[in-house]
Amino acid sequence: MKLTLGFSPCPNDTFIFDALVNKKIDTGDLDFDVVLEDVQTLNNWALQQKPDVSKISYGVLPLVLNNYTLLESGGALGKGVGPLLIAKTPVDTNNLTDKLIAIPGENTTAHVLFSLAFPEAKNKVFKVFNQIEDAVLSGDVDAGVIIHENRFTYQDKGLHKLIDLGDYWETTTQLPIPLGGIVAKRNIENVILKQVDSLIKQSVEYAFKYNYETLSDYVRLHAQEMSEHVMRQHIDLYVNDFSIALGEKGREAVKKFVEVYAALHS
Repeated sequence: MKLTLGFSPCPNDTFIFDALVNKKIDTGDLDFDVVLEDVQTLNNWALQQKPDVSKISYGVLPLVLNNYTLLESGGALGKGVGPLLIAKTPVDTNNLTDKLIAIPGENTTAHVLFSLAFPEAKNKVFKVFNQIEDAVLSGDVDAGVIIHENRFTYQDKGLHKLIDLGDYWETTTQLPIPLGGIVAKRNIENVILKQVDSLIKQSVEYAFKYNYETLSDYVRLHAQEMSEHVMRQHIDLYVNDFSIALGEKGREAVKKFVEVYAALHS
């Protein structure tokens, strides 16, 4: 049986899925047609019910739950790994009402966390995550929410952190930050869903066992111009025990996130 599988080219995702897509583990009678895209594209595809299995931002999870179910393994939850609000010069975060803020996609975790912290800030523009630093630097926007590897490089460009939105979430909820999860279509047989979940778990475990000390060629291939140090930062922050299995604490965090989303959109 062949299933379409979508995830991002970021080191955390390629690290997680390397063993699965490159058959370093036994996938049995399952094959995967793999597509690597940025998270906003993956979110849009999930809204259109395109992929069978996909990485998505938790920001879009409430919108796809009718057609997709959340898997236990392969996702990203954590502490100290949330989006950052940055600007070219220091900005008073008590007065963002009239500021133009760049957000990495409308249906993203970053948008939900920003809206939780600054519900009065309505003047937003949505951009692909790797365009936001340049938009801030050029003055096209007053501030921007950055994610992924930009969290580690913004200071090199002279940009200023205004607030850690992940820290705001953690302080407010006392829960890890739900960043991205793996969903699968509900119309797939339950036995297949469990098999896919198990294979993703095995793939993560394989990565920690064999690919951590020396990053695999697959991770390096898709990391573009990242240094090995940044690749490792990426993996260390976004791949952890919650990637192996959500567990009770992870499920609690996702439930809270969905509740916050509902409150913001009520």
